[in-house]
Amino acid sequence: MKALKIILTIIVLFTSVTSFSQNPKKQALIKKSLSNDNIENQLKVLIGKSPTYQNMHNIRFQFMNKFKANFIDSLKAFDTKYKLANEKIEIQKIESINTNLSSVTEEKDNIDVFGIRTTKTAYNTTLWSIIAGLLITTLLFLFKFNSSNKQTKETKTSFKEIEDEFDIHKKKSLEREQVLRRKLQDEINKQRNV
Repeated sequence: MKALKIILTIIVLFTSVTSFSQNPKKQALIKKSLSNDNIENQLKVLIGKSPTYQNMHNIRFQFMNKFKANFIDSLKAFDTKYKLANEKIEIQKIESINTNLSSVTEEKDNIDVFGIRTTKTAYNTTLWSIIAGLLITTLLFLFKFNSSNKQTKETKTSFKEIEDEFDIHKKKSLEREQVLRRKLQDEINKQRNV
């Protein structure tokens, strides 16, 4: 915008000086340049082919207005290209962000287990199923152990009772046997003494 103000100021200065009649060939060249060339060449031709008076260029208003219109059109075209380029860059940024977001989301929602990519839901389900299976198996073995331990204790108690009864029976048998032997010995001694 600053450049536009400077150029317009220069152009106004050139046109403010009394204009002299221009050569028709120069006028045709200026018209052709204003129709076809870019802004830089138009300005060069406008300044170069315009008559000078006291070290100042005299430019006709019609050429000046045409140059001004071309300059404004060029600025609008540049502004449009600039806006389109910015929109394209924004779209590319958004697409890049969306791509990154989808890859991050995929990484967040998935997990690698032994080199196999699985979803977190499947991983959690499998993990908790294994934990539940191990817990059930542990409880089953614990129940079996307690049952076997109880049975072993009962068997040991029963064995101890039987052993105690056997010892008592053994003692009684021994006592009976001793009593019988004593009686037998007494009878034998009686028989000898008779």
